[in-house]
Amino acid sequence: MKQLPIDEILPQLLNIVKDNPALVIQAPPGAGKTTKVPLTLLQVLPPDRKIIMLEPRRLAATNAARWMAAQLGEEVGNTVGYTIRFERKVSAATRIEVVTEGILTRRLQTDPQLTGIELVIFDEFHERNLHSDLALALCRDAQLGLRPDLKLIVMSATLDAEPIARLLGGAPLLTSEGRSYPVELRYLSGEPVGRTAEIMSAAIQRALRETEGIYSLFCPVPVKSTVVLLFSMVLRLQRSTPFTAIFLLPDRKRPYCRVPSARLSWPPTLPRPA
Repeated sequence: MKQLPIDEILPQLLNIVKDNPALVIQAPPGAGKTTKVPLTLLQVLPPDRKIIMLEPRRLAATNAARWMAAQLGEEVGNTVGYTIRFERKVSAATRIEVVTEGILTRRLQTDPQLTGIELVIFDEFHERNLHSDLALALCRDAQLGLRPDLKLIVMSATLDAEPIARLLGGAPLLTSEGRSYPVELRYLSGEPVGRTAEIMSAAIQRALRETEGIYSLFCPVPVKSTVVLLFSMVLRLQRSTPFTAIFLLPDRKRPYCRVPSARLSWPPTLPRPA
């Protein structure tokens, strides 16, 4: 696996989890805590127990599960699975289950002891809301009364960790320093005029003329005209620059569904537009 900043504290993580019922991890965005911590904990997980990891959003839950499964060379639903509203991909072999907040709250209501669960991870806890706070309170209550062997890990990028550590009975605090890179902001001059697709196309052409490197584009909807313009523009430039555009497309067929993504890459793999 690729080396990430969180790797530096993983040996400490294993030692602390063995000897403590709770742990707080502070790590900045991009440190790798969401995917590396659960996979590392598999090393000390009893064979008949599972890890539940709470993610605040459905898209984050499914993507985290898919990425971890890919790191193991498996399809999602085997060792790593997920449960979100209206969708569940788990099996008898699942050892790590990524769930959203409402799912965990309902599970705690129906099974306060969390039967078969060895450890609950609260990821991105700085995005606090009623569900996450209630789930942590219920898990802590179960740990103190029904399940003294239940282990809790709270992970956050920006939250003040000391109050959470006190809430968890003086839990140890692990900190990953992370990794940062310089960022330069450039703005279009004046007030943009025209369609969104045309404005984006002009901005991308400017970036390709003035800078070098790998480009990631995050494009708003509607995207049909945006796709055609961007794809045509890249073909005209005839450059070998690594180029990825990510379009978030709302799925109007199902209510409350996750937001899928479409990917357009250079060198192109799609047919030339007419």
